[in-house]
Amino acid sequence: MPLRLPRPAVSRLGIKLFAVILLVNVIISGLVFLGVSRSLDQGFLEYLDTTQTNRAETLAEGLGEEWARRGDWEWLRASPRIWDRLVRRQLWPGAGPPPHGIERRLGEAKDFVLHDAEGLPVIGLPPDDDEESATLRWLPIEHQGQRVGTLGYRPPEQLMARMDRIFLARQQRSLAIIVGSLGIASLLLAGGLSWWLGGRTRGMALATRRLTEGDYSIRLTERGRDELSRLAHDFNVLAATLEASREARSRWVSDIAHELRTPLAVLRGEIEAMQDGIRKLDQHNLHSLAQEVGQLERLVADLRLLSQSDAGALEVQLAPLDLAETLAERLDEAAGWLEDSGIELERHIHGAARIRGDAQRLRQLWNNLLDNTCAYTRAPGKLRVSLGGDDTHVTVSWEDSSPGVPESELPRLTERLYRVEGSRNRASGGSGLGLSIAIALAKAHGAEMTPSSSALGGLCWTLTFQRLDSTA
Repeated sequence: MPLRLPRPAVSRLGIKLFAVILLVNVIISGLVFLGVSRSLDQGFLEYLDTTQTNRAETLAEGLGEEWARRGDWEWLRASPRIWDRLVRRQLWPGAGPPPHGIERRLGEAKDFVLHDAEGLPVIGLPPDDDEESATLRWLPIEHQGQRVGTLGYRPPEQLMARMDRIFLARQQRSLAIIVGSLGIASLLLAGGLSWWLGGRTRGMALATRRLTEGDYSIRLTERGRDELSRLAHDFNVLAATLEASREARSRWVSDIAHELRTPLAVLRGEIEAMQDGIRKLDQHNLHSLAQEVGQLERLVADLRLLSQSDAGALEVQLAPLDLAETLAERLDEAAGWLEDSGIELERHIHGAARIRGDAQRLRQLWNNLLDNTCAYTRAPGKLRVSLGGDDTHVTVSWEDSSPGVPESELPRLTERLYRVEGSRNRASGGSGLGLSIAIALAKAHGAEMTPSSSALGGLCWTLTFQRLDSTA
């Protein structure tokens, strides 16, 4: 079960992440505020200027039509109140009411000045007010190419000197509220994200510390499908692998101690019997002692080979050879031995199979497979060895008859000192290193060795080698 680690209230990574997110959001919000304020300040005035100019041109065109219909400006001098209605009708034609606010402020009659063709004022400023006249913009009023008057209008910088400040102040206040809201939202987001991510990473850090201290039972909770979840999964796989490795190492040491203790106990017992005069010191008893010493030597040699394989220091002299030839030679030599053990040999080896290999190591591989077959196959039994493959690979199938191995036990056959029946009797189980050595030798040749159930009722080992022709 995954171990749930307590989430700490403070995490250094969370604090750093909080500070970075908050700082970035504050900088972005400040830049947005400055950029939008500048855009409003410049763009809005440009819009007002264009609008005022278009309306002045529209009014000048309408005034030219009015002059053509009446012939002079005296009617306007005589009744200045008509000016308001005239400006409203020209700028907002139709029956609807004029707009309000800024749009209405740009179209007020008092912001326009009308002079006749001689420059005398009709509506607005007197001609001697040069300072005020200099601030106005002027448009000619023409009829059929003849200048009949001049229309002056105030630019937006004057008309909106106060209103644009009010408008911009309102917009900036609204923008400040928006930026402040974004700041608060980013503050909450940074705090929540930093708390969540900091808690998960701190949990991983604590779990890693406990793992380095030797607590391989630690597990992280896997939630979601993000990178942190995959990291937690990889951590759990690593912890499980280390835990299994520690258990295997402990079992390995225990099994090796047992394997060494048995022949040593036999040796000690026989030697003490000879010392006490219970057994004679003759050739027969010395031969028994030599057998136990030989068993110890084989066990030590097997351990040394596996140690070299684990360290990547196994000496293998790879050279081009015919796998079919080396396999057939070893089976020919073992035919009589298998027959004496009550095991029938069936071979299907046809044609050459060129690979890169070490003839001595391959012979050792065949020996371990033969020993395993003889140790576990009940007489009368059968051994079937087949060689095949394709253009890129060479496959050796090694099948024997019953007893078989349960499907659940097949993956464990490669474990060192493992016996399916759990016995430690050499008469039936051997030392338990033969298959481990065989797999190490196959791996040294770049081959894969996998177990499966045999059609003969026993066990099938499939060895796949790389064909030499495919790598030439």
